[in-house]
Amino acid sequence: MTPVRCAWANPANPRYLAYHDHEWGVPCHDETRLFEMINLEGAQAGLSWETILNKRDNYRAAFDGWDAAKIARYDADKVARLLADAGIVRNRLKIAAAISNAQAYLRLHDEAGGLAPFLWAYVDGTPLRSAWAADGGWPAKTPLSDRISKDLSKRGFKFVGSTIVYAYMQAIGIVNDHGADCFLHRPIAARDT
Repeated sequence: MTPVRCAWANPANPRYLAYHDHEWGVPCHDETRLFEMINLEGAQAGLSWETILNKRDNYRAAFDGWDAAKIARYDADKVARLLADAGIVRNRLKIAAAISNAQAYLRLHDEAGGLAPFLWAYVDGTPLRSAWAADGGWPAKTPLSDRISKDLSKRGFKFVGSTIVYAYMQAIGIVNDHGADCFLHRPIAARDT
């Protein structure tokens, strides 16, 4: 019997199912993944998440495994190579945002210890739990995503509007938005207790 999943999890794409089943909504404290996801969520703006997910391995290779210290030093030659890389979204503003985000991340790391302590402080270290139906119904943004968005923007992060930040919060498990009848809703919630 096929388990009930959130409606957005495309059963025709094994990458999408693996992402839904093993990453989305799972509380994350890994700095590299947190930095990767904030950039991928920004890269997704105006596109489908499936497009970005299908290019994820290419992004990792193109952006030096999401090493913020390296990305922060990218020069015009590296930007030109990225703009020519068909394996990623070749958008000058989104590439520039990743570089700005790396610089902002390094400052945040010095000031607050990184994205994990910064982000998880907003929820006192405990993920928020939703109880939406499997077909979704979650909001595009919340007052919390508004606050985090403003804070990240003030710190120099780009492509971190409230809607993008809410998707990021879902992706990294700050909020568990698996549908109430999704087979992962309860197991992920049980990890938090």
